[in-house]
Amino acid sequence: MSVVVGLTGGIASGKSSVAKMFTDFHIPIIDADLIARQVVQPGEVAYHQIIEHFGLPVLDENRSLNRSKLAEIIFSDANKRELLNRIVHPEIRKVMISEKNKRLKEGHPSVVMDIPLLFESNLTQLVDKILVVYVDEKTQLERLKQRNGYSTEEALSRIRSQMPIEDKISLADAVIDNNGTVVQSKQQLHQLINEWELLKGTKRI
Repeated sequence: MSVVVGLTGGIASGKSSVAKMFTDFHIPIIDADLIARQVVQPGEVAYHQIIEHFGLPVLDENRSLNRSKLAEIIFSDANKRELLNRIVHPEIRKVMISEKNKRLKEGHPSVVMDIPLLFESNLTQLVDKILVVYVDEKTQLERLKQRNGYSTEEALSRIRSQMPIEDKISLADAVIDNNGTVVQSKQQLHQLINEWELLKGTKRI
């Protein structure tokens, strides 16, 4: 029986690095962030709805979506953030379900759905197991500031726009502590893959 894993965590927790580790074990990843970019391309349903509700100022000169401008709006206004989620999330969900079914039909014993807002978007029904990638807030804050060039205030705003990591951990089936080295995180994942039999029917690692 196939297993669908929901991979999530806080912003700048290193979740993308853990997702890459899954691909190293030849487990397919369905990336919600990548799909989120696809569904707001010019001509897509969500693209037109965003313009309708947020106006032309969120577009670049070439009429593609300016994600930075949109982010400035939604991270300072919870109501607008919720509005954007209502526009985009149904489109993302449709594509993710289609991709998941495609991978399972191909015969993969497991699939990972990489969804940063798995809990916030009420998407837990799409997965069988939930894996949370964890770092402490100090590490998270410093990584986010360094990665994106944010001020402390900007970084904290983005961290606090998500569900607290402690709440995510309480709802998870397993947690990878990503405060240490890459090798330590991969060892934790290696053990989990075997415990959950994510490579059942293939050569064990």
